[in-house]
Amino acid sequence: MGKFGQVAGSVTLAAAVGLGGSLVPGTGAAAAPVTGLPSLVAYVRDGDVYVSSGATERRLTTGGGYARPRWSADGRRLAVLKKGQVWVMNADGAGQRRLSTRPAGGASWSPDGKWIAFASLSCTGGPGVYRIPATAADGQPEVLFPRDCRGEDLPAETTAGPATGSLRERLRYDDAVAWSPDGSRVAFRGGDCESTYDACLTIGTVATGAEQTVDAYGGGGTQNRGFAVVPSWRPDGAKLSWTAYQGGETAAGNKPVHLVEYDTATGTKRTVGGALDRELAYVDAGRAVVTSRNNGGSWLTLLGLAGGGRTLLRSGSQPSVQPLPR
Repeated sequence: MGKFGQVAGSVTLAAAVGLGGSLVPGTGAAAAPVTGLPSLVAYVRDGDVYVSSGATERRLTTGGGYARPRWSADGRRLAVLKKGQVWVMNADGAGQRRLSTRPAGGASWSPDGKWIAFASLSCTGGPGVYRIPATAADGQPEVLFPRDCRGEDLPAETTAGPATGSLRERLRYDDAVAWSPDGSRVAFRGGDCESTYDACLTIGTVATGAEQTVDAYGGGGTQNRGFAVVPSWRPDGAKLSWTAYQGGETAAGNKPVHLVEYDTATGTKRTVGGALDRELAYVDAGRAVVTSRNNGGSWLTLLGLAGGGRTLLRSGSQPSVQPLPR
């Protein structure tokens, strides 16, 4: 398979359509101009990858079929799913290269840039996590989780169709993973906890294969139902966020799609943002870019994590914020 798209240039979008101002979701009324972000945000619109840091955007791919762009720690490369397989490319869209033919969930870079982790079918029949060298072409993935699958033969590759249905149905089985900033852990959907719960989110320790359940739904004495998916680490590793849904025992316990932030030191959780916010990507300790709903579509929104202030940025979803140089 050859390269899968070329840089399509820059596009400047008029403030008249509401890009670059604070908006109240559903009104389409623009207010003050948005302050430029400190780095680029990569995101998806209509199946192609774009980057933007303010009033202009650049399209990196053409032809559709792309999902879950993720920046490397040095901000120079992107991992992306192309028709359900892991590819990498430079920050400008050049140098596109497939890493594995194995069907994959959203990928994540190791902090040193040497490895890419992704989810795929494990030897147990459930979701597992693999890593592959970031420089390999169609290389052999190595199992990270479940620990018991390390050293086992890899399951046969399968072909999965695109997720369909409602937003909630599409998110439920999203297998995006997130490598911690210190490189020691990976957060992912599922894990050993699925032997107890109907759905769960896990932090796995790379060196030992040990797993810690951080959110769970149904089973194990838990009477609710739901899911926790698309994890994202704060740049300092002190917080982990994810997209969740909960159906309670009664209507009072129902929570539509929303965002949870987890303190990795204390284990405390809190809801951030508003209803139907999802796919949080940290800018820094106080701000994040999330996907929200506006006028019936998906929009990137800059969210203040302390006060809840919101600024709509532009149409799109699945944001990833380019790390700043350290």
